[in-house]
Amino acid sequence: MKRLLLLAIISISLASCKSEFEKIRTSGDVDRIYTKAMAYYEAEEYQKAQALFEIIISSYRGKREAEDIYFKYAYTYYHLEQFILAAYYFKNFSTTYGTSELREEADFMSAYANYQLSPTFRLDQQYTIEAIEGFQLFVNTYPNSDRVEQCNKLIDAMRAKLELKAYNAAELYYDLEDYQAAIQSFENVLKDFPDTKNRVEIGYMIIRSSYLLAKNSFVEKQKERFTDAVERASEFLERYSDSRYADEVQKMYEQSTDQLKELENVRYQDQSTGARS
Repeated sequence: MKRLLLLAIISISLASCKSEFEKIRTSGDVDRIYTKAMAYYEAEEYQKAQALFEIIISSYRGKREAEDIYFKYAYTYYHLEQFILAAYYFKNFSTTYGTSELREEADFMSAYANYQLSPTFRLDQQYTIEAIEGFQLFVNTYPNSDRVEQCNKLIDAMRAKLELKAYNAAELYYDLEDYQAAIQSFENVLKDFPDTKNRVEIGYMIIRSSYLLAKNSFVEKQKERFTDAVERASEFLERYSDSRYADEVQKMYEQSTDQLKELENVRYQDQSTGARS
């Protein structure tokens, strides 16, 4: 009996709270809605605050309160993890209130909302790219901001994610034995991420792909491709002679050189046979 009574009291209380919100929402009293929206926001009841802000934003346009309302309105989307809309409204705030003291934070939060949308490296990286661009623009616009260091760290983290995605795409081509596409993809990783810590490993994968491409090619293309493998291996050994890949690269260099000699012997024999006939 006591339990039923308690549930009834809770239900009445919840109904009362809901009716209070609905009463305010439909009151048409702009000042009252404004006061309650701010109270809901401070109480972290962001869904209710957002609903009330939407009602009064147009009424306060041009007034001194408008800036604070719009800024908090953008934050309600962020706190509710509606990051796409949060990024949009923070960016719109920055455009609308270009001289505001809050513009710096809005620009940061627009980029940070996109950062929150950045998925695992295996998925599409649209929001990762947008976040990087946003943080880079922030750093360029506010070079003396306390947030610059954080922006740079987040940029580095997201670029590492993009690099991992690019590397895995190249590795997939290699696993599929599409060695020409693998070479191009690995080279693009080096081009797009010149500061990569995996430069030596990527260089090795390029040589291995070049060697296997030559080895699995038609005879007509083997000379050109083994020559390319020899040149790549030679350059690698000059630059990374102490790397853990050096011994294997040396073997591919020697095997490619032997294949070129064999191809040359065959060509010479063919020419000799042709001359005798």
